[in-house]
Amino acid sequence: MLSVLIWLPIFTAIFIAVLPVSIPKHRIRLIALIFSGIVFLWNLFILLKFDISNPGMQFKEYLPWNETLGLSYQLGVDGLSILMLVLNSLLTWISIYSSSKETERSRLFYSMILLVSGGVAGAFLAENLLLFFLFYELELIPFYLLISIWGGAKRGYAGIKFLIYTAVSGALILATFLGMVWLSGSTNFAFDAFSTENLSTAKQILLLAGIVLGFGIKIPLVPFHTWLPDAYVEASAPIAILLGGVLAKLGTYGLLRFGLGMFPHAWSIIAPTLAIWGAVSAMYGAVIAIAQNDIKRMVAYSSVGHMGYILLAGAASTSLALVGAVAQMFSHGIILAILFHLVGVVEAKVGTRELDKLNGLMSPIRGLPLISALLVLSGMASAGIPGLTGFVAEFIVFQGSFSAFPIPTILCVIASGLTAVYFVILLNRTCFGRLDNLAYYPKALWSEKMPALILAAFIIFLGVQPTWLVRWSESTTTVMVAAIPPLEKTVISEVALK
Repeated sequence: MLSVLIWLPIFTAIFIAVLPVSIPKHRIRLIALIFSGIVFLWNLFILLKFDISNPGMQFKEYLPWNETLGLSYQLGVDGLSILMLVLNSLLTWISIYSSSKETERSRLFYSMILLVSGGVAGAFLAENLLLFFLFYELELIPFYLLISIWGGAKRGYAGIKFLIYTAVSGALILATFLGMVWLSGSTNFAFDAFSTENLSTAKQILLLAGIVLGFGIKIPLVPFHTWLPDAYVEASAPIAILLGGVLAKLGTYGLLRFGLGMFPHAWSIIAPTLAIWGAVSAMYGAVIAIAQNDIKRMVAYSSVGHMGYILLAGAASTSLALVGAVAQMFSHGIILAILFHLVGVVEAKVGTRELDKLNGLMSPIRGLPLISALLVLSGMASAGIPGLTGFVAEFIVFQGSFSAFPIPTILCVIASGLTAVYFVILLNRTCFGRLDNLAYYPKALWSEKMPALILAAFIIFLGVQPTWLVRWSESTTTVMVAAIPPLEKTVISEVALK
């Protein structure tokens, strides 16, 4: 059942890659769209079959692979990964749908997107450390090609920078995984085959540092974030959707799965440092976003800030905070996706992303009133306005984290307020303001509006019905919190209050 989510996109990518050159570009796009839609529907089927009362792995699949290396094809899904799978398949479909029918080298383009989708799904489903690493690295070259070939003017620089940073991330994670198995005396890389409880505190902290740094680059957290603005800005809008909406979630997922999940004792010791780090990232991302003139770069820096909330929630390690972390991962993914899509439409119609050159897009004279309205909605969602999914996720994170780390939580709340500041700046200058000319831009087609309308429906529905956002992870996160030593929880609270 779970293998479909991995291998259907990968086999479709191979099939598209070997199609004759004579096949029209729109036909290749249609094939990619149909099969990515099937994967999304299959994800929804698994979601409906998912037992929310079961905290463990479900729909398990196992196949021996290489016993000498301790590598097995072992899959499973729980409350930490189920929403990430849905997000991955949804944004893959959105990315393909929002791409141009005239995309150059379309066979390679859609093959790379589908290969990324299969690799990301495999990472979320893997129950073996080496298997996770293989899928984790599978998206590296496809994303590099997607940025370097179909990106902007500085796409070569952005692609190389992305490649270097993510390669370092993978090297740190692999070294840590090898160290975990070697130091624990296990010969198997399966999640449940070894325990870190018998390791000394110093060894646990050393291994956990590798996990935090490796996934911290992927998220990315300050100061490892410098690849993000260049990659997000230079990537085309469909690829930016995948970078921000899906790829960054591999980092936060890995941090919770392997950091908190496998090193609960060491995690609780370094939790105060992680909470401060999360607050710093949140404040930095918000402040730098305010200073941007390029609206796409502004959205990119907003992503840095919102990732800090997830780190804060993970550090707090309360049941409520972890539920909020998973909700924030999903909410941030769909909000960032709609923002990047709308920015892409504005740039295509107006020809610029500069704030000082944009104004009055809400006016019918400009021809983009609905796009502007959706941009207002997505800005409100990112700023955490009640009634939208962004508010639900952030409120749960802050509510669950305050008891453990009041000061970092307050700083993140302030950062959330600053989010409203820079989005007010963005919306005021782009959607409103006096018209400096009577330029009439091309109307947005319904095919260009549809991805934003679909994502807007998710934003509103999950904001009004937050149960559908939080119910999937409650059982799993409760078990994760229970694994943290009670004594360490007390120490965390005392340190935070001091």
